[in-house]
Amino acid sequence: MVGAQAVRVGAAAPEIDLPALGGGRVQLSALRGHPVIVSFWGTWCPPCRAEFPELVRLATQTSTGLVVIGVNGRDQERRTKDVQSFVDEFKVPFRIGLDERGRSRRTYRLVGLPTTVFIDSAGVIREIHPGPIDREALDSGVARILPAR
Repeated sequence: MVGAQAVRVGAAAPEIDLPALGGGRVQLSALRGHPVIVSFWGTWCPPCRAEFPELVRLATQTSTGLVVIGVNGRDQERRTKDVQSFVDEFKVPFRIGLDERGRSRRTYRLVGLPTTVFIDSAGVIREIHPGPIDREALDSGVARILPAR
């Protein structure tokens, strides 16, 4: 694509601007100034289900200004109700964007789900983790985006 922004470590993270589950919008640009974890996921994805407790842990246990957002592949779901049930089951404390047409998935050139993207407070991608992620890899990614103390 001519003029397409490269999605790679060291590049500015492309905007994510999606309707949010429960109303409002999820906008990555509104989070500038905070380190952000973006989890691309689907309810039908067993590895997504396996890693969600770790994302919930990070979102609830951190006092570092870290923000977690989820981007659900809504275009690959049967119903929004299924997304809400998943969020309720895991007691997800962070915002979920609904990628209704797969635009964010295509922008980030995802090969599969889950994919986790670590973005620093300046909006720069510091790590892209395709596939399932465990606690150790999550903590390592978080260390790359938190300000030095």
